[in-house]
Amino acid sequence: MRTLRRLRRLVLVQAERVASAAARTGTKALIGGMRRFDRIGSSNAVAALMRRVGPWLPEHKIGRANLAAAFPEKSPAEIEAILAGVWDNLGRVAVEFAHLDRFTIGDPLNLPFIEYSAENVARYNHLRDDGKPALVFAAHLANWELPATLAAAFGLDTIILYRRPNIGAIADAVIEIRAGTMGTLMPTAFDTPVRLARALGENRHVAMLVDQHFTKGVEVTFFGRKCLANPLIALLARQADCPIYGSRMIRLPGGRFRGEISEAITPVRDAQGEIDVQGTMQAITSVVESWVHEYPDQWLWLHRRWR
Repeated sequence: MRTLRRLRRLVLVQAERVASAAARTGTKALIGGMRRFDRIGSSNAVAALMRRVGPWLPEHKIGRANLAAAFPEKSPAEIEAILAGVWDNLGRVAVEFAHLDRFTIGDPLNLPFIEYSAENVARYNHLRDDGKPALVFAAHLANWELPATLAAAFGLDTIILYRRPNIGAIADAVIEIRAGTMGTLMPTAFDTPVRLARALGENRHVAMLVDQHFTKGVEVTFFGRKCLANPLIALLARQADCPIYGSRMIRLPGGRFRGEISEAITPVRDAQGEIDVQGTMQAITSVVESWVHEYPDQWLWLHRRWR
């Protein structure tokens, strides 16, 4: 009986290794295959497909409910039009992921597919050269991978906090494509706050996404409804007393983008002058809300932000 149990464990371990290797190989092959095709043509094709397939997926109902609550003044037809754009954007992001390294090849001041104002260039250069720590937040807008690649193109020393995919082999393949285009990648872990605080103490920059549900988060208002936000960025700002900036990409026609980095967000402070975590998270969330208001079809309405 003991021999049979050992044999079964051995078989399961080997099967897991084979499945993991297959997933890794398959993911790399898929990304490699996508890189062989023209990005814009492929984006158009996948976006058109997602416009047709998306409404049949269960996430479409989530998106419809979210939009109806966020924009009660919009008609059902207007909401469906926004959702069509959401699926379109998501299809393009999937294709663009395989081409991340190609967006920022060459002079960052003259990139063929990313434009930005002189004011934004000045902010990137200031962050790079001032020798001080800073926090940067982004949201799931347009292509949310690109702000980190643009920061790297400008030479910012940045740590990017990310959530590691559940399947290890796929996570490894994803990290490979990101590694050459972004700053230092740091997966979320129990010691993440300590490591990020240490990085800020070394005058580095720390960047993260801030627009997803966080079970143990602080309560904020987003489109008139209460939700929970991860307070990490505000906690780090309070500890390091460093500025907070917002960074986003805006999708433009023809496979192009406009990159923006905001002025420093004024944190909310308590009576003792310390940064108030909940108030500061509300200030950050309000910035994200203004971005989504401006381009609602470029935000990921398909996840359960409100619970």
